[in-house]
Amino acid sequence: MEARSTPRICASMLPSYVGRVVIIVGKVLELRDESALLDANGQINVILNLSSHLMVGNAAQIIGKINSDLSVKAYQAKDFGNNVNFELAQRVVEITHQYKELFIFEDADGKN
Repeated sequence: MEARSTPRICASMLPSYVGRVVIIVGKVLELRDESALLDANGQINVILNLSSHLMVGNAAQIIGKINSDLSVKAYQAKDFGNNVNFELAQRVVEITHQYKELFIFEDADGKN
């Protein structure tokens, strides 16, 4: 089987990637017990792991798997601080999907 990429997505793309591992960059709006509410061009509920150390108001990068209820189970959550250009982060998502042949690699089954 060939390598498979981890696409960058935003909230509106969640339904297309259920069951897949993705990368999401967004602003932490709220922390609740073992979850976070993230704004990534729409709100996303992220189920955090014990090693996650995020702060409300900061940017975060989440690498995780999208559940059927459109929540994201974080495998890795990294705090990016409060100096992130979210418009630029969204533009990166758009460009990677506009030019998929450069950024998204498919596996042997034709899935990206």
